[in-house]
Amino acid sequence: MTVPLIERFRDRLPVSAATPVVTLGEGSTPLLPAPRLARAAGVRELWLKWEASNPTGSYKDRGMTLAVSKALEEGAGAVLCASTGNTAASAAAYAARAGLPAVVLTPQGAVAGAKLAQTRMLGASVLEVRGDFDAALGAAQELARRGTHVLVNSLNPYRRAGQKTAVLEIVEELGGAPDAFVLPYGGGGNTSAYAQALAELGLDTPIVSVEAENRRETLATAIRIGDPVHAAAVRAAHARVLHVDDDEIVSTWRLLAAQEGLFCEPSSAAGLAAVLRGDVEGDRLAVTITGHGLKDPAIADRLAATPVEVDPDPDAIAAASAARPAS
Repeated sequence: MTVPLIERFRDRLPVSAATPVVTLGEGSTPLLPAPRLARAAGVRELWLKWEASNPTGSYKDRGMTLAVSKALEEGAGAVLCASTGNTAASAAAYAARAGLPAVVLTPQGAVAGAKLAQTRMLGASVLEVRGDFDAALGAAQELARRGTHVLVNSLNPYRRAGQKTAVLEIVEELGGAPDAFVLPYGGGGNTSAYAQALAELGLDTPIVSVEAENRRETLATAIRIGDPVHAAAVRAAHARVLHVDDDEIVSTWRLLAAQEGLFCEPSSAAGLAAVLRGDVEGDRLAVTITGHGLKDPAIADRLAATPVEVDPDPDAIAAASAARPAS
């Protein structure tokens, strides 16, 4: 049986005996070696923190278990978030588990359809805001200030407290810190959470946060955030901020799937893209892969190799497979 994240790290989280634990079995995600990509990057060890195995398919569940548990403890009547997709699904799932209504604000036309479908199936009220993510978040903050809803975006400190546990798991499993932690950079909440964990552990391990070159237009919808709300915290953490373009994101996303068998959503490949470009120092790197590829299957359907029609004949199948180049 999987130990709930709150129970596993109870001594490091702001909970008490009175806190109801709202869990779906989050955390304790695999830390996978990536030997082929390590060779391509010219590093001795490359470790991938596979956060896609969280219950709703992204790292957001780490913080959401704590945010919703505390909301329930404090007598909340409903939870609320603005989202480019992953926070929406996570908030909807944990709110359903807690028996709380969830309201989700998404930027109109800017969220992967699979994420919206997941969120709708989980029972949340999904409202598409006529504007970008920043407009949606501003509206969510204003509604939360009225006291009727608890905001469960990463502005909620419980969210970041939960998300810091990824660092605790990596350090525990490796028996020490890697030379650097590398992760995608959208709003910056995860970078802030990682910095919090390192400070608590007394470590000065570098954090490398990788954003899309064109934040407002990138195909990586999960990090399509024009004005990262945690930009000041990212600077305070002395994180090294790098950027990659969409071509680099896509090529890395496809390479990760073909070479290491991990199908992530495009935004999750941003950090790895910077590593493969040779921009991250160190010989033992931990790269966080934040979300599953099934979160955004439309891009995969558009960009992956197309199926080939063949007759149900062994010779025809052998000939067709031999003629098809490897991905």
